[in-house]
Amino acid sequence: MAKSATRYVCQACGAVAPRWQGQCGDCGEWNTIQAEATAVVTAFAAKHSLAGGGRRIAMTSLADEVALPDRLSTGIAELDRALGGIGEGPNVKAGLVPGSVVLIGGDPGIGKSTLLLQAAGRMAAAGHKVAYVSGEEAADQVRLRARRLGLARADVALAAETSVRDILTTMASGPPPALLVIDSIQTMHSDTLEGAPGTVSQVRASAQELIRYAKSSGCALILVGHVTKDGQLAGPRVLEHMVDTVLYFEGERSHQYRVLRAVKNRFGGTDEIGVFAMGASGLEEVSNPSSLFLTHREDGRQVSGAVVFPALEGTRPVLCEIQALVVKLPSGATPRRAVVGWDSARLSMLLAVLEARCGLGFGNHEVYLNVAGGFRVQDPAADLAVAAALVSALTDRPVPLNWVAFGEVALSGELRPAGLAGLRLEEAAKLGFAGAYVPTGTSGGGGLRVEALSSLGALVDRLAGPA
Repeated sequence: MAKSATRYVCQACGAVAPRWQGQCGDCGEWNTIQAEATAVVTAFAAKHSLAGGGRRIAMTSLADEVALPDRLSTGIAELDRALGGIGEGPNVKAGLVPGSVVLIGGDPGIGKSTLLLQAAGRMAAAGHKVAYVSGEEAADQVRLRARRLGLARADVALAAETSVRDILTTMASGPPPALLVIDSIQTMHSDTLEGAPGTVSQVRASAQELIRYAKSSGCALILVGHVTKDGQLAGPRVLEHMVDTVLYFEGERSHQYRVLRAVKNRFGGTDEIGVFAMGASGLEEVSNPSSLFLTHREDGRQVSGAVVFPALEGTRPVLCEIQALVVKLPSGATPRRAVVGWDSARLSMLLAVLEARCGLGFGNHEVYLNVAGGFRVQDPAADLAVAAALVSALTDRPVPLNWVAFGEVALSGELRPAGLAGLRLEEAAKLGFAGAYVPTGTSGGGGLRVEALSSLGALVDRLAGPA
């Protein structure tokens, strides 16, 4: 006799528990475990071997020649850059690969739907067939946003639907579109399973059916995903494994810039970013991101604690300003360390190195560190720029206004060269900077005056020594 079983699945992380419990043992979330019915198991299915009865599959050699996939431009250069394709060949353009599946996530209101609607409109204007299915908004709401973005006359097939069966039936009734946008996967519902939209089983089943259609038809599929309060994509983690590319849309609502970053890409690298600025008419591409993250420096006024760092995002150098403020406290007071845009643990390490190797005391000082413009720096080469900003703020002696600094600091106080130093120096020279503090062994100059330093003590002597 067929036996039906019930399992208990966490709606936050997808973990399976043998019985209901209030807290998930894997992710620690409360009241997220729900009962789900499993597939019917028969005695025949339980005993039947899978070693026979199937069809033989064709095996090919890994050494076989394969051509690079033809990519489909979205009409937005910064989005194409994040999707990959740059550097693959002289005749290969960046953009979407036909038949690929892209998952894009980000905070509510960050601009995911706006970006995809702009991409859909530009692809339609280029003569491609595009379909946009919204499960969160009515069709008239999408039309109003398109009118605000100047896309009122874009020939995009629009629908407001949540049934995966209805969507796939409609897509199969005609030629497949070049691009299908699903906004969002958490609102989709498959009638083959019980459960409300957004549950682990529904998200997994809906995504699987949509992905199967994309792979079989050659249609490029973009899925919009919700994120949790921690910034992770909501739903089962297996969703990220099912898709080809995962993009995160980052940024703060208080700042106009947005960064589109790839964290997984089967058809390209994950080291490229796309930079956008939110304007009155939607998202605008930023071809020179350094202009967003550098404060106005035309007046020539020097301020202590400010140092320019040439960060590297993929193959794109981005100049940003590191700002430090050091405040002396009365004896016995507990000092604060506040960091915005950088790793607080790395700041603590750098303060310890400055005290142990260079003799600078920050124990009775409050330290505040900020990356201007809301930019987040993860490059370890920022160590030297942060150290220079801290030394400048402590001694109240400004770093030269037209100089940059980059390099990694070891616990011994030794300075280590940073990767792709030539690109960093060339970008600084292009923007009018005159010199750079770099570790010994750094190659390239880009037309700048380069001052090579062997240790952090040499930097302290240079900035805090006799004038």
